[in-house]
Amino acid sequence: MAQDADLDLVEVSPGSNPPVCKVMDYGKFKYEAAQKVREARKNQVNTILKTVRFGLKIDDHDYNTKVGQVRKFLKAGDKVKVMVVFRGREQSRPEMGVKLLQRLSEEVTEFGTVESTPSIDGRNMVMVIGPLKNKAEARAEAKRVQTKDSSQTSEEN
Repeated sequence: MAQDADLDLVEVSPGSNPPVCKVMDYGKFKYEAAQKVREARKNQVNTILKTVRFGLKIDDHDYNTKVGQVRKFLKAGDKVKVMVVFRGREQSRPEMGVKLLQRLSEEVTEFGTVESTPSIDGRNMVMVIGPLKNKAEARAEAKRVQTKDSSQTSEEN
């Protein structure tokens, strides 16, 4: 019957009694399964750990620039590793580093949450901030905003 239809006879469940077989085009089945796997891999998103380094005696403008970078990374759905670098005598004042990191975490609370509290690692103090939205949600929202903007500009023309 399968040969008449130019199809394959595929054994679906060989352990059952009687064995279950299905008439199908096996080459097409394998191709469609590979396409599904490829599509799933394409939609899969990896979260990246971005690093932002601060000096302990950072100026307000430089600080605001770095905070802007942290916000941008968190909006994109990436984790951010914030590092305060201590030089020379600054190593004897770790409480100033904690204060700086707490100030930063308060400024970015709408985009992310603190995953690991400040900890000293050699001459550096490190804190990890995770995004509130995962990378796939952030990418979908950015796409929505982009299509919305393009539709508004086309209406104006």
